[in-house]
Amino acid sequence: MRIAIVGCGQLSRMMALAGIPFGIEFSFINDSDNDDTRCVDGLGSVVKLSDYWQVGQDAQALFDALGKPDTVSVEKEQLDIQILQALAPYTRVNPCVDAVLACQHRNKEKSLLARLGIPSSPSLYCVSAKEAMDKLKLPMVAKSCSDGYDGKNQWVLKTPADVEHFDSLNMQDYIIEAWIKFEREVSIVSARGLNGAIVHYDITENEHQNGILKKSIAPAANVSAALTKKAQSYMESLLTELDYVGVMAMECFVLNDELIINELAPRVHNSGHWTQIGSVTCQFENHVRALAGIELGSTQILGSVGMLNLIGTDIPSVNEMSQALCGNSKLYWYNKVPRPGRKLGHINFLAADAETLSQAMQPLAKVVL
Repeated sequence: MRIAIVGCGQLSRMMALAGIPFGIEFSFINDSDNDDTRCVDGLGSVVKLSDYWQVGQDAQALFDALGKPDTVSVEKEQLDIQILQALAPYTRVNPCVDAVLACQHRNKEKSLLARLGIPSSPSLYCVSAKEAMDKLKLPMVAKSCSDGYDGKNQWVLKTPADVEHFDSLNMQDYIIEAWIKFEREVSIVSARGLNGAIVHYDITENEHQNGILKKSIAPAANVSAALTKKAQSYMESLLTELDYVGVMAMECFVLNDELIINELAPRVHNSGHWTQIGSVTCQFENHVRALAGIELGSTQILGSVGMLNLIGTDIPSVNEMSQALCGNSKLYWYNKVPRPGRKLGHINFLAADAETLSQAMQPLAKVVL
């Protein structure tokens, strides 16, 4: 079997590393002439999109160059949806085009959640910040409907001066959301197979800095059974509605033991990286299993698990790692060129309990957080 993935980043890398032991072959679509493809070097053929396909053309040449894959998947939602639409007549696209389309545009995503009765923050689409201020009240958050991730293309509006400045930017295609004074941020990662079976990973608590995920802990502490059931119910509604195949992540705010959905990701997700060391079957393997029609693996958690992102750093030295890593931790390096704000790797930690986990993570957390 062959799986083609749109994108050449670390998520493609980890999906391929999870699928190769199954005998699955991979190819990767480099959909940007400036993409650094070193993450996937040696893991399969890399096809430069512009060499084989242009908007408006059929995708026969691209399909052939990819090795006639049995299915096509994605490592990101911010892509030209016409790539998937062009490939759909030749092979399965999972998750399906409609799922990626809904999740790559914030207002469409909001509409999907509203249609299913899943709560998200109040928002307005393409109205002036001044008008939004009268309806939503300050503070607010303005977000580009596309090309916004890791805090990019987002504006926090706290004062009338912020509102005036945002309106002066003459932005197009954006939403303005009410500011949610949440208690904490959590996420749930789930997978749905070709046969419709759904599995869920434990709810994860996440810590962000400047919009970028820095730290995840699973299972999230003090999560009620009712909240867990609610999160799983929301996810099952989404996966079923979209006839989804693969892994999806749902990021949420917690407020008064209720969930407010912040955003969806139609792919494997940074907040699920802990599953590589902390679950019987990691999110990457379950995504591959779903695409291949293999029974989904167990999501049973193996202990208390943590993940720290390594952002904008140089390759850690052996000496640095010897001081930071413990016997139950693993480093995952992405082979990317270092630059400020770029995710270059992560470290997973596994412990018997939350206290031991905190002690193990503390030396490195002081450096990277």
